[in-house]
Amino acid sequence: MAEQRREADGAEARAWAELVATARRTVADQLVVGTSGNVSARVGDTVLVTPSGVAYDRLTPGDITGVGLSGSQVLGTLVPTSELPMHLAVYRTTGARAVVHTHAVHATAVSTLVTELPPVHYMTCALGGPVRVAPYAAYGTPELAAHMLRALEDRSGCLLRNHGTITYGDTLAAAYDRTAQLEWMCRVWLTASSVPGLTPALLSEAELAEAGERLRGYGQRG
Repeated sequence: MAEQRREADGAEARAWAELVATARRTVADQLVVGTSGNVSARVGDTVLVTPSGVAYDRLTPGDITGVGLSGSQVLGTLVPTSELPMHLAVYRTTGARAVVHTHAVHATAVSTLVTELPPVHYMTCALGGPVRVAPYAAYGTPELAAHMLRALEDRSGCLLRNHGTITYGDTLAAAYDRTAQLEWMCRVWLTASSVPGLTPALLSEAELAEAGERLRGYGQRG
């Protein structure tokens, strides 16, 4: 039985406002161009998601777009992003509350060169370990979602070959920060790799493990 569309509740309206702000930030920070990339957030069993082909600066509270975990639309009239299969796959298999997908320049470039981002920096640990590259599949397809899930195993982010990035987190802020960190690490590796006659030093498994332990205790407590 199809899920019925309804009015958004207060929590969904607040999450939508944060989602739109995050989507606009991906443009401002040059992680996407135009309407490429997409952002989603889970509120209960509803997934709020950016609509297909609508410029983020045009989105209003009345444009709220949401689907159930089955993919049936329950909020709004705008068509959800074509990458909905990827977003739903993440929510169905992880505890994610937010997902950010971008076509960031350096990350997309790296996705065409390697099958795993070389560990040039300890922030690799912030995504669970060395970042894998999911094999190419056409955008918006179940095949791409399946490739992505394999690349995300024990990770909170991955690269998508000849496509871009996807990261998730407990909050939109966390998912966005992981996207920004991933793009930065890709830029560092590309920059270091471009120096003639030199090869970037990479962190060992032991060094990454130590950094991971230290990151777990990072930040304010209490």
